[in-house]
Amino acid sequence: MAFDAPAQERFDHFKGEQSTSLEEALANFAEYNEKLEVVLNGELEPADMAEIHQLTYTLENALERINIELAQLAETLEEVHLGSEQLAYDRVREAARLYLETARKIEK
Repeated sequence: MAFDAPAQERFDHFKGEQSTSLEEALANFAEYNEKLEVVLNGELEPADMAEIHQLTYTLENALERINIELAQLAETLEEVHLGSEQLAYDRVREAARLYLETARKIEK
């Protein structure tokens, strides 16, 4: 199947908005999901596909940061778990404080 020249051209690549913190990642995730939903509500044209392509860069950056933060959160929770088994009160108190500090951010 042959494609016309414009269909063969690759979209320009974008860096997207960076997500340097969990808060920023969650904000970008929500904002750019809204933008994606708006585009998807209409008939999709080539310009819409280009916009979707561009939006995905920011969404990918946000998800990458969220995944990093959630992996760290799981490690922190494991510290709480292990500390509770060992009756390590100070360790549990500190790890649980750090855990809750991050967990509360994603509860919103």
